Amino acid sequence: QLQLVESGGGLVQSGGSLRLSCAASGFTLDYYAIGWFRQAPGKEREGVSCISSSGISTDYADSVKGRFTISRDNVKKTVYLQMNSLKPDDTARYYCAAYFRQSCPSLGSLNYNRWGQGTQVTVSS
Repeated sequence: QLQLVESGGGLVQSGGSLRLSCAASGFTLDYYAIGWFRQAPGKEREGVSCISSSGISTDYADSVKGRFTISRDNVKKTVYLQMNSLKPDDTARYYCAAYFRQSCPSLGSLNYNRWGQGTQVTVSS
């Protein structure tokens, strides 16, 4: 069964850091771009970042540029999202998703092939 499982969420104070992980099981990540998304209560799901299958190309939403870093370890079948200088506006449920192509789609696209269940990130002021 093809699954993505997110972990690493939690409660952190404003200015703090968290590292989210997205682990794949049942398939290899080597050939697929992986995206991170978030959804706050009452808001639409939005793209946060994406990394190509090779890890060479990355993309970030303007709201997280300079604060978040996406990376991947294809041997461990895991993609990471390092989140620094967190703000209360970053509070949301964070999801990872696999796009069955090597390159990322546009960051606004939600047309991904497999989604995880999400992990909650709460940033207190």
